Amino acid sequence: MAEDADHQFWYNMRTGAVEKGMLSPSVDRVGPFSTFDEATNALDKLRANSAKWAEDDEAEDR
Repeated sequence: MAEDADHQFWYNMRTGAVEKGMLSPSVDRVGPFSTFDEATNALDKLRANSAKWAEDDEAEDR
C-alpha cells in the first residue's frame, strides 16, 4: 500500500500545494488522487461532496 501512496497525489490544505506521495503530515493533506489535475481541483471536489451530503441530510430529515 505504501508503494501505491507514493505514486498518488495529495492536496496539502495548509500550503495549497499538490504533492506526489505522502510528504506532509496526514492532518494537512487530502487524498489520494490518481492525477495531479485531480489533486489540483481537490477543494472543488470537497465543496461538491459537502453540498451533496448536506442535500442528502436535508432530504432524510423531511
